[in-house]
Amino acid sequence: MRVECAYLSLQGTRDSNQDRVMVTTTDEAALLVACDGMGGHADGEAAAEIAQRSVVDRFQQSQLPLLDPLGFLHLAIGVAHQGVVLFGAKQPLELRPRSTCAMCIVQQSSAYWAHVGDSRVYHLRAGRVRDRTRDHSHVELLVREGVISAGQVQNHPMRNFVESCLGGEAILPEMAVSPRHALLPGDVLLVCTDGFWANLDESLIASAFVTLGLSLTDTLQALATQALLNAGAASDNTSVGALRFLDQE
Repeated sequence: MRVECAYLSLQGTRDSNQDRVMVTTTDEAALLVACDGMGGHADGEAAAEIAQRSVVDRFQQSQLPLLDPLGFLHLAIGVAHQGVVLFGAKQPLELRPRSTCAMCIVQQSSAYWAHVGDSRVYHLRAGRVRDRTRDHSHVELLVREGVISAGQVQNHPMRNFVESCLGGEAILPEMAVSPRHALLPGDVLLVCTDGFWANLDESLIASAFVTLGLSLTDTLQALATQALLNAGAASDNTSVGALRFLDQE
């Protein structure tokens, strides 16, 4: 499998960076994962680190390509959740650390993804958004029901209200796991936190990988920098990982 990949995480104007993002590849498969420690909860940075490391370790210890990628995604989220819950178990429930998580497996000319919260996975093709995850958030529900437009999400008073996450209560959180998505050469898979997607038009995100004519690394840098500029003085941690599928050998 031939791919091009890159990832980056910018702190923005926040006091710390509670995002974690990584892309790891082998000859047989690749994993993209983005986690966002939730603001307002203790140790959000540690929660994101625990979640990401749990997923990456599980991938690196698995036989590749994965026989059951959907099963891997489901179990990986469950184990990551347990890790974050255990880390915060001695704290009061309302103060326990939490994290969002979005991950994508690429293997055998296919992509599979899963997420909890409002970190996203995008599937881009020929400069357009072919598919993306739907946030576990109140504003996503309002957009789907036509109450607000996508352009009103950023300034909505409940934009940061996430309805599902890793950590907190021990019960397994609501998660969304995708079916198989066939890939064509040139397709781009993207994982990102809300500091990235909330400050950029989807059309700009998708078209940048075609129109800018830059490497994957430079394209991510340009988009993330623009997201920070658009957010202004209140810019959030802004993290994104991408993989461009070239072909299957």
